[in-house]
Amino acid sequence: MSRTLAGAAAIAGIGATAFTKESGRTELALAAEAVLDALGDAGVAPQEVDGMTAFAQDASSEIAVAREIGAGELRFFSRVPYGGGAACGTVAQAAMAVATGQADVVVAYRAFNERSGRRFGRAVRQDGGEPTSQSLELGWHVPVGLATPASWAAVAARRYMQVYGAVGEDFGRVAVQARRAAATNPRAWFHGRPITLEDHQASRWVAEPLRLLDCCQESDGGVALVVVSAERARALRRPPAVVRAAAQGAADGQMTMTSFYRGDGAGLPETGLVGGRLWAMSGLGPSDVQTAVLYDHFTPFVLMQLEELGFCGRGEAPAFVAEGRTALDGPLPVNPHGGQLGEAYIHGMNGIAEAVRQVRGTAANQVAGVEHVLVTAGAGVPTSGLVLGAYS
Repeated sequence: MSRTLAGAAAIAGIGATAFTKESGRTELALAAEAVLDALGDAGVAPQEVDGMTAFAQDASSEIAVAREIGAGELRFFSRVPYGGGAACGTVAQAAMAVATGQADVVVAYRAFNERSGRRFGRAVRQDGGEPTSQSLELGWHVPVGLATPASWAAVAARRYMQVYGAVGEDFGRVAVQARRAAATNPRAWFHGRPITLEDHQASRWVAEPLRLLDCCQESDGGVALVVVSAERARALRRPPAVVRAAAQGAADGQMTMTSFYRGDGAGLPETGLVGGRLWAMSGLGPSDVQTAVLYDHFTPFVLMQLEELGFCGRGEAPAFVAEGRTALDGPLPVNPHGGQLGEAYIHGMNGIAEAVRQVRGTAANQVAGVEHVLVTAGAGVPTSGLVLGAYS
C-alpha cells in the first residue's frame, strides 16, 4: 500500500455546517449541506461524485446523501466502524479507492445531532437486545458503574497518573490551550471564550479524575471532504492537501474504550501502531510536521498521543505541554482550531478540515511555514491517522 497510496490522492474540498447545540434539522439535511459545501469549495459538480465513505454510526446512508445532492451512479462506498476512530479511516478508504481506480471523486462525510438528538456522552444502555461481542465486553463494566465514555477514559487517566505522577493540572493545561485557540477561531462554539487553569480546576467532576472541562463537547453539525487524485487536485479551485500517509490500526488485546486488561494501561498502543505506519509510509518523522491535530475527546488522551507518536518520551507529555511546546506560539501547535474541546465535536472530521486549512494557509490561527500536518482519530478505540502535505 505504501508504494501506491502515498501521494496518490488529495483532499481537494472541505465543507461544514454551522456547529451548534440544537440544529433544528435532520441529520440527512446536515450531511447534504456539508457535502455540497465541500464540492463547491473544490469546484466539483455533484454529478461527478462516484464514491462515498462514512462512519458505520452515521444515520444517513450513502444512497440517501447521493440523492439529496444530485449525484449520479456510485461505484464505491464503504463505512468505517469504531466511532471517532473512523475519522481518518474514511479518508484512507477514499484515497485507496482513488489510487486504485475504484472511483474518481469520493466524498467522506459525518453528520449528526449529537447534542440535541442522541447524546454520545450519556450512559450506555444494556437493553436486552440481540447480543454482540461489544455488548458482551461492556457486560463486564457497565454493571459496576463504568457506563459512560468519560468513566472509561477516567480509568486510563488514573492509571497514567499513577505510573507517571501526572496531576489534574496537567490535564487542565490541555483544555486551556484548546480553549485559547478556539477563542480566536470564528467557527468555534467557544469563540471568544477562553478559560484559565483556575476555571478548569473549579469545573465539576464528571468521572474522577476527569472534570467537565476535560471532556469534549457534544455538538450538532456536519463535515465533508472531497478526495480526488493528486494530479486532478492540482488543477482544481483550491490548493490541495496531499495524502502523504494514511493508516488504520487495532492493537493487541483491543477493546472499545475499555482495554483495561492489557499492558500497563497508561498508553495507547493502537495510536503508536498507526503512528509508526504513518512515519514509515510518508518517510517523515515527528520533527517534520509543523502542527498536529490530535483527537481530544478527553484531555489525558492528548498527553498519551504525544508520547505514542514520538513527540516526547513516556511520561514527558505533561512537561512538554506545560513548557508551551504545544501552544499556538510553540514549536508544535496542537489543535490550532480549538479541537473538539473548543471548536466542535464532529467525531474528528472537523480536525481533518483544519489540517487542510493549515496546508492551504487559510486557517484562522495559521501556523507559519506548514508543510506537513499530522492528524489522529479517536483514541482508546481501533483508530486511524493521516499525514497531509502541500503539493510538490
